[in-house]
This record gives sequence, C-alpha cells and structure tokens, in this order.
Amino acid sequence: MRKLTYYAVFEPSTNGNYGVFWPDLPGCVSMGDNLPHAEEMAIEALSLHIYSMEQDGELLPDASIPPFDDMPSGGIIMPITVFPDIIRNELDNRSVKTNITLPAWLKDWAGTQGINLSQTLQTALKQMYNMQ
Repeated sequence: MRKLTYYAVFEPSTNGNYGVFWPDLPGCVSMGDNLPHAEEMAIEALSLHIYSMEQDGELLPDASIPPFDDMPSGGIIMPITVFPDIIRNELDNRSVKTNITLPAWLKDWAGTQGINLSQTLQTALKQMYNMQ
C-alpha cells in the first residue's frame, strides 16, 4: 500500500487555532481549533490535495526535509502521512447523485413495485458493460 509523507508547518494564532500549510504543496492549506484538531484536518487536506493533483495528472513533488526557510514564529513542523490509494478508493466509490429522465408512468410503476431505481441502473450498467 502506497504511503506518502509531507512535512506540514503548523502556525499558531493568538486565539489557540492553528493554520497549516505545506512548503512542498502550494495551495494545500488547512486549519484547526487546536493542535490535535489541526493535525486531523491536515490529514484530510493533504489526502484531498494529493487526490486532486493525481486526478489532474500533476506530478507529486518530492518531500523536502526541514528546516524550512521563512518559518513563522512559534511554527511547528510535523510530518503528515496519508495513504492515497485508500482515499482514491473511498472517493471513487462514493455514491453521487445524478439526474436521469424517465417517463412519469415508469417512475410511478417502479415506486409501486418497491424498485430501487438507483440500484437497478447500477446493475443494468454493470451488466451492459461487463463490469463486476
């Protein structure tokens, strides 16, 4: 299973919150109400950022080794590890809504028969295109 680790910078604010950014991944940012919450949110942000980059065909940069230039005062460097294949599987297999068009009488009939239209469409598409 693929595992990626990037170093994040946790920047404390005066109210106890923490902002998070990755020097290696511009645009990947997060925050949390406290350090444990910020770490939890950082894992989610990094996972989604990597997923998005891979979906867009972008190459992932190599992780830099701290220390970093321009460290904020009081900043904490923490390694954040994610498992991109698990995230990809979760996101690619999540259920999403989509609109379809059916004659009203067919939708009504399916309702009276207790037919789940979403499940029926999934099954029909998988069978039609020989998918497991």
